[in-house]
Amino acid sequence: MPKILIYTAHRCGYCVMAKRLLDSKNVTYTEINVDEQAGMREEMMTRTRRRTVPQIYIGDFHVGGFDDLNALNQAGKLNVLLQNENNQT
Repeated sequence: MPKILIYTAHRCGYCVMAKRLLDSKNVTYTEINVDEQAGMREEMMTRTRRRTVPQIYIGDFHVGGFDDLNALNQAGKLNVLLQNENNQT
């Protein structure tokens, strides 16, 4: 299973929904709360070129935010990404 990284923030409903969706898939992920760690928001913005949270990576593939993650799930593509070790799509 690929490594999953999710950038989150306090009081972020979309972050909660993204984590619940990932939890429902019984996958482990690394959460970086950009409000708790100095410089993490800037790192996230540099890496993703986006300002909003959540920002989700599955392996090297930048999924985007919750809406993107949910769309992948609804299309039946999320499970494939979660099983693929080389997510560079």
